[in-house]
Amino acid sequence: MPARPPEPTIASLRDPSGDGAGDSLERYWTFYWAVADAQLTRWLPRAPSRVLDLSGGDGRCAGRAAGAGHSVLEVRDPLLDRAAPDGGSGAPGDGHGDGRGDGRAAATVPVLGDSGTLDFLDDASVDAVVAENRVLSRHLATEATVGEIARVLRPGGRVLLCVDSLTLGMALLAERNYWAHLSDVPSAEVVLVPWPDGTITRCFGAEQLRELLGGAGLEVEWIRPRTVLSPSTVEHVLGRSPRALDRLVRTELNAPPGDESGIHLLASAVRS
Repeated sequence: MPARPPEPTIASLRDPSGDGAGDSLERYWTFYWAVADAQLTRWLPRAPSRVLDLSGGDGRCAGRAAGAGHSVLEVRDPLLDRAAPDGGSGAPGDGHGDGRGDGRAAATVPVLGDSGTLDFLDDASVDAVVAENRVLSRHLATEATVGEIARVLRPGGRVLLCVDSLTLGMALLAERNYWAHLSDVPSAEVVLVPWPDGTITRCFGAEQLRELLGGAGLEVEWIRPRTVLSPSTVEHVLGRSPRALDRLVRTELNAPPGDESGIHLLASAVRS
């Protein structure tokens, strides 16, 4: 039986560019993005809706929403947009009504603007907001951004968001030997963690995320890690059987919410 690969380092969770050997986790990121696509598809409204995408200009989320028949306003923030989040890679295609989904492709309208203020949108003007790709962890004044999301959502509208977890933040601090900072994390109200490239990420535990959303008048539907299966487990399974990807994704989708051990937390909330 092949040896089980070791748990990946934090460096490998930042770098998806490897070839699948050793710590590069190419198979894991293939699985990660397949799970992300499936989670978004499951979450999107069933009826054609007006969707605001704050996830960045790579077009992945906007394209999937448009492909499912929704009208999508895709905000491109020059200060935040990247090809993909740390530890991920963008999808093929430009995302502008690329036909993924059920064939009811609708239009995507790109807007160059500040994804933190949304002052170009009226109150209660959208049915759903997608804030994927860790965008709220990169908006360090997250309370203000979430308040704006709540403002533009109509009553009954929903938001899907992804943030960096405390698990990731603590691993980053430990990797850089910031032991004093690490000991402060359990009692800190706000956890800001430096990446080696000089950028800052804001990390959340499940309760912090619940308080953040509740403070903006949003009711949390659920909070869960992006993936429950560990990178080493996924690498091991897909290394032995590449055709197991669909089965792994189904397993992930059926895992109960509540665990916050993943590197990213995913949450869904509704405006009351």
